[in-house]
Amino acid sequence: MSDTENSKPLNFIQNIINDDISQGKNDGKVVTRFPPEPNGYLHIGHAKSICLNFGIAQQYQGVCNLRFDDTNPAKESNEFAKAIAEDVEWLGFKWHQDIHHSSDYFEQLYTFAVELIEKGLAYVDDLSPDEMREYRGTLTEAGKDSPSRDRSVAENIDLFSRMRAAEFDDGKMVLRAKIDMASPNIKMRDPVIYRIKRSHHIRTGDEWCIYPMYDFTHCISDAIEGITHSLCTLEFEDHRPLYDWVINNISIDSHPQQIEFSRLNLAYTITSKRKLAQLVDNNIVQGWDDPRMPTISGMRRRGYPAEAIRSFVELTGVTKKDHVVDMALLEFSIREVLNKKAPRAMAVLRPLKIVITNYPEDKVEELQAPNHPQDDTMGTRTIQFTREIYIDQQDFREQANNKYKRLVLGKEVRLRNAYVIRCDEVIKDDLDNIIELRCHYDENTLGKNPEDRKVKGVIHWVSASQSLAATLRVYDRLFTVENPSAEDDSTQCVNPDSLVEYVDARVERSLGQCQAEDRFQFEREGYFVADRVEYTQDKPVFNMTVGLRDVWAKIAK
Repeated sequence: MSDTENSKPLNFIQNIINDDISQGKNDGKVVTRFPPEPNGYLHIGHAKSICLNFGIAQQYQGVCNLRFDDTNPAKESNEFAKAIAEDVEWLGFKWHQDIHHSSDYFEQLYTFAVELIEKGLAYVDDLSPDEMREYRGTLTEAGKDSPSRDRSVAENIDLFSRMRAAEFDDGKMVLRAKIDMASPNIKMRDPVIYRIKRSHHIRTGDEWCIYPMYDFTHCISDAIEGITHSLCTLEFEDHRPLYDWVINNISIDSHPQQIEFSRLNLAYTITSKRKLAQLVDNNIVQGWDDPRMPTISGMRRRGYPAEAIRSFVELTGVTKKDHVVDMALLEFSIREVLNKKAPRAMAVLRPLKIVITNYPEDKVEELQAPNHPQDDTMGTRTIQFTREIYIDQQDFREQANNKYKRLVLGKEVRLRNAYVIRCDEVIKDDLDNIIELRCHYDENTLGKNPEDRKVKGVIHWVSASQSLAATLRVYDRLFTVENPSAEDDSTQCVNPDSLVEYVDARVERSLGQCQAEDRFQFEREGYFVADRVEYTQDKPVFNMTVGLRDVWAKIAK
């Protein structure tokens, strides 16, 4: 590891690896893997696993494989596989050699299954699913042997080969490992390792009609690839005895070590692919990459920097104890990156027209504004000042106390990077709605304060004629409860205000030249990103990434 990495406190996984290296285990090599199933988009929980597996490999000058666990063809697609690979690369990691697939090993997996049968350690069972559940027992009662458990090796070999030859209907028979029906670990009570499933596979087509189960496939795939440390989340802890049992009972030299760590649970978020798929399938969100989704694609579209996600994952730590992480920590990590790197600009979400009565009608004045107030190296930009401008409706009141630091009838305020103006008159429609303000400006206040009075407030603005129409999308948490996964139906606690669109917003003209995924701080509003899907220079669309302040802390109180 580097000197910087050596200076950080080690987590328990690093301690294990350091001990292995000191003992000469695995010849000092470290080989990890990230093995997602291509049945959905990756989410924030996967980001932790990605950062850990690839990060550990980098720290120890090892390698990390990307392997698709593609053993359930009914739910898998090339769309998901492509999105997963893109997410891993976007987060800043590169896998070793080509992408691996569990389907690469289907023939070897079948051969190992036959080996278990020949050793009397696996048998074909024709119990129905309900009967199998009944025979399995409970947490307090031992299971009982299936009537098929004592079939001869020859009969099991014959039946298993006929399963492969598609002689039986789906669900008619399964292959089970013969372990211990009285084991206190239910995972060891003769688990199913192969089932019949006639479904077109995205890589092998219709070549196979039997598919291996995850617990059988995963450990063997690890061993074939020479994985040294198989890092997975805590829910697989009781799978580890089966992982070791399979490896110990087949003819393979490699024996990876499974190590479990706590998963990343984020408040007001779900990280179940099944429940995320419900949101997509029921059109509650606008796809897997909807910026409200906790998917990596959704967070990217919302403008979360990959650097911030990596920093957030590091802050959550690597432990054996499950806990829920506050949303404020994620937003802190995002602000830390964007505050330094995002150029400033002005955007008005709810335009209110101001006519500056003492400014020339046809004049367009070009003013200079810093792109970043603390970083001169980011340069300046040109903004246009005209007789008619827009401010935000929330920045004006007809009457207000002295604590209100924005524009009030009869009082002054400074326009950001421009002049001081005073509001003289309010124009309303027939319904008493304010539709326009008449103001005048002090031409001697560009870049300096008035000499004879103090102006307290500063507000943002854009030129009416020189600005661009844009759509700005502001996001709130997707769910109204802290732990939506605990609800019987998480779709019933979706926040109806999780997305608010401002379709009449106005932005600085310079933003028409930006590119999709460019990020900005819209002054006094928050951090925004040019939508990577819908942004065009003709029709700018910006998504709010995060506010300027921690609203989550207020919610928690």
